[in-house]
This record gives sequence, structure tokens and C-alpha cells, in this order.
Amino acid sequence: MKDKELYTIGEVGRICGISTKALRYYDKIGIISPDHISEENGYRYYSKKTLLLVPVVKYYKQMGFKLEEMQELLGGNTYQFLQQNFHSKISELKDMEREIQGSYVAVRDWYELVKEAELVIRHNIRDVSLRYITPVSCCYMDQEFDYQYMESVINISWTNYLEQAGQRITGPVILQFPSMADKMAGNCTRARIMQQAVWPDQEDPSQILYGGQMAACTYHVGDYDSIGQAYERILGWAGLKGYTCAQGCCERYVVDYWTTRSPKEFVTEVIVMVTPPPG
Repeated sequence: MKDKELYTIGEVGRICGISTKALRYYDKIGIISPDHISEENGYRYYSKKTLLLVPVVKYYKQMGFKLEEMQELLGGNTYQFLQQNFHSKISELKDMEREIQGSYVAVRDWYELVKEAELVIRHNIRDVSLRYITPVSCCYMDQEFDYQYMESVINISWTNYLEQAGQRITGPVILQFPSMADKMAGNCTRARIMQQAVWPDQEDPSQILYGGQMAACTYHVGDYDSIGQAYERILGWAGLKGYTCAQGCCERYVVDYWTTRSPKEFVTEVIVMVTPPPG
């Protein structure tokens, strides 16, 4: 960049990598204005000092400042003024970061569920497995249950409750039933709906710790009318291995009404906490 007194708007655009349209808009809102406008042809001319404001504007944009917010920031204000504005922007960006992180986690986890379901269907995974359920902090709500699965999984009351509590959740819906025997017999009337909290908080009364135990698990593929077969497999496995099943049980909806309206593509993991045989 050769030193000279004034630069045309085109030269400023080429030197600074910015469109002349943007420069005209900056002038309109009072961020960067030309030092001289020709009375003969209306051409705009910028001094080197003014030209050097363009990188400053770009950096403010990188930091998340809106153009309107830059008007006072570019005026050479005091340290105190800058501190106040920067502190306010830091708080704003932290809130944005939290929201973006919440969205990222939710999309990532849903993607992983679809992958899990595809793997189960492709390899016809039906065997009962013994695994440790990693403890996670879940938002939860106790509710009535009448075997209307679509209303239980896509749950309006649950969604409203989460919104009112200011909670964000991720991962599959989990229904926890107090009695496996009642669930299998069609007599279950209560269930606890749970989903993992995006922001775990042990002090939050709307959250509960789920897991932390060994469980017998098996997948069920298809609609829920025949999900009792999965429980039968677990009971048969426990009998052969000498494990004792807990009274309650869980159904983890890997792919359900949230993802597809085709029941044959539903994938559900049935989970029953177990204790090993003595000795």
C-alpha cells in the first residue's frame, strides 16, 4: 500500500478486501465515513487513517459486535466504557455458546441413536447382554400410563414441563415402570419419563440420577404390541444365568415416533436391573 493522502472507495475496497457497497453502508450508519466527497462527481475519498478503521471493524465483527454497537466503540472511548461494553458482550456470547452447545449435543445424540438403530436392524441384534448402565443426570416426570405409546413418547405434558422448568434434554426418551410383571400383563398405570439433561445439576430438583447398576438388556424391533417378547428373553436369560431381576424395568426408545412413523422401524432397548447369583 503506497502512502498517499487520499484513496478512492474502489482502492479502499481492493486494499482492505471489502465491497464498495459495504463501505457506502458504513458511511450511511456512521461507522466509517469518507474524508472527502467531490462536489463535481460525488466520488468518495478516504485518508489512510480512515482506511485503517476497516480492519478494526472486521475484528469487532469477528468478536460478535453488531454494526450498530460499533458506532460508539470506534469513537476512541475510555477504558471504562470499553470494559463495560466488552463485559456485556462476553455475557451475551456465553449465553449464545450455551444455547449452541445445547443444540449441538441434541443433534449429535439423535444422530447416534439413528446409527444405533440401523446397526441393530442390519445385524438383527436380539441377544440379551449384561452391561453396566453409566449413571447420567436425567430430567424426569412421573405420569399416568395407559399403553398409548405415541402419547407417552411424544409427550405434550413432558415438553411443557421442560419448558417451564427451563430445562434442555438430549438423547432417547426412557420410560421407567415400577413393576415389570404389571408392564408385561398390561396392568401398568404409572411410568416415569426421563431424558438426559444437557446441563447436569445435582442441586436441581427436576433432575435425578439414572443408572449406576448392572442390567440385562435386549433390543426389540417393531411396534410395541409384541415388546413383551423382549421381557421374556430377559427372564429366560436371568433364569439360566442365576441372576435376580429387579422389580421395575425401563424401555429406552432408540428410534420411535420422533424419528419415523413406520412402526416396523422402531427400535427399543428393554433394560432390567439385575443382581448376580450369590458367590
